[in-house]
Amino acid sequence: MFVHFKSLIFELSKLTQPLTRTKSLHALLIKTCLYHDPFYATKTIKLYATNDDLYSARNLFDEMPNRTVYLWNSIIRAYAQTHRFRDAFTLFKDMLTSETQPDSFTFACILRTCAENHDVKGVKFVHGQVVVFGLGLDSVSGSALVSGYSKLGLVDDARMVFDGLDRHDLVLYNAMIAGYGSCGDWDTGLRLFVVMRRMGNRPDGYTVVGLLSGFTRSNLLEIGQGIHGYCLRNGFDSNAHINSVLVSMYSRCGCMNSAYKVFHSLSHPDLVTWSALISGFSQSGEYNKALIFYKKMNYEGRKSDTVLVATLLAATAQMAVLAPGIEIHGYAIRHNLDSDTMVSSALIDMYSKCGFLEMGLKMFDHMPKRNMVSYNSVIASLGLYGLASEAYNVFREAVEQGLKPDESTFCALLSACSHGGLVNEGRDIFKRMDVEFGIEAKTEHYVHFVKLLGMVGELEEAYDLICSLGNDVDSGIWGALLSCCDVHNDSKLAEIVASRVFDKEGDGSKYKIMVSNFHAGNGRWDVVENLRDDLDDAGKKKTCGISWIEI
Repeated sequence: MFVHFKSLIFELSKLTQPLTRTKSLHALLIKTCLYHDPFYATKTIKLYATNDDLYSARNLFDEMPNRTVYLWNSIIRAYAQTHRFRDAFTLFKDMLTSETQPDSFTFACILRTCAENHDVKGVKFVHGQVVVFGLGLDSVSGSALVSGYSKLGLVDDARMVFDGLDRHDLVLYNAMIAGYGSCGDWDTGLRLFVVMRRMGNRPDGYTVVGLLSGFTRSNLLEIGQGIHGYCLRNGFDSNAHINSVLVSMYSRCGCMNSAYKVFHSLSHPDLVTWSALISGFSQSGEYNKALIFYKKMNYEGRKSDTVLVATLLAATAQMAVLAPGIEIHGYAIRHNLDSDTMVSSALIDMYSKCGFLEMGLKMFDHMPKRNMVSYNSVIASLGLYGLASEAYNVFREAVEQGLKPDESTFCALLSACSHGGLVNEGRDIFKRMDVEFGIEAKTEHYVHFVKLLGMVGELEEAYDLICSLGNDVDSGIWGALLSCCDVHNDSKLAEIVASRVFDKEGDGSKYKIMVSNFHAGNGRWDVVENLRDDLDDAGKKKTCGISWIEI
């Protein structure tokens, strides 16, 4: 009998078991009257959870008269791992009213659940319970709180928890550095990295990954290269995950040569690494290379996910070449990715920019589920074709459906009004953006609104609007007004605006070309010659316009 129980424990302790085997083991526990023992029940629930059989797991849990903290943790984790966040949180609340007290691992699990569910109130509630149960200084709970707050963008709250802990171990440092990286605060993350090393904590791969995630701009390339050098000196270059993040970092910083070198050093790059390289080429404007590496990835048998498919569709949209877009659409259909909202929205954009608006609208009509991103794609597409009234109607439909417009929505709307000359509707949209929806106008919104006012001849109103913004006005906004001065041949205002543009933007090459063309149209060749000489002295040349057709 002793051997029998030893064998039973061995079978229940395995990480995975087929569902039929799990049920057989459960039946054996019932037969031997051990199914009420929390030790065996906990292990059985874990096996049911690995088979996604939460019904059986929950039935076993509900039948248990004595529930240990390990039993509670196993059922809460089972729901959390299958993304049934509400059920997991409800179980956690039930546990709080039971005779069993949660431990640090209970809190760590439920905090991860709340973070993945973007539940800020839930994280704050759990934080309160951590304090109530006297685990505020516990390293496991502390790390989970730091990580949870960070993933929700509440990095100040995460730092408050971090500073309140007596002992800072490697896991805690990693969680905090990753938090700064995820919100783009690379400077603070780097300073904490330095402090961590001074305190005698040796960074590991997770530290480097968290740190590198904050390097997202080209002006941070040199610092990113320094971190890469640190990886080489400390033997992290053999870590596939770190190399994947390095590819992503170089891609985000626009240094595709270095991204490719790191990528090429990998013997078996995973999907994340392939996606980072392909996305990097796309964001750098090297759309053909993005498509070439996508084909190479397919030849190696890698399957694309929805994010990569959407990225590739965006690349083909920028190229305005239909053939590869259709191929990618076919791939999405064959792999059941076309119903994904992100992919469908990218298809709308791709077909519209390739000259097939009707196809894009058909994609929208057949979407099983729509969000604001898909509505934004349609609004932008209609605006691109000058169908401003139709774009406005789609906007109203989205609002009636209970969706909340975002910054991109109003960029697309104002652009549509600018293309269609709907000045009154544009004024109304610009006002509602702030008053009704609480969205503060950004540079892109002002560019479109100024263009709208200027194109219908309201140059003075547009000029007064820009002046009301103060001195720190982006040159793009002045540039929008300058182009309108050209359209209406207002040389007086054009000179004023041009001087503002040149003050804001160093050499202002593209605007000097615009002003040069403007004066050429008015026969002021002396001014044209001076401007062209300035461009030649600066070594700037106008990029020749090109056009092409797809055969």
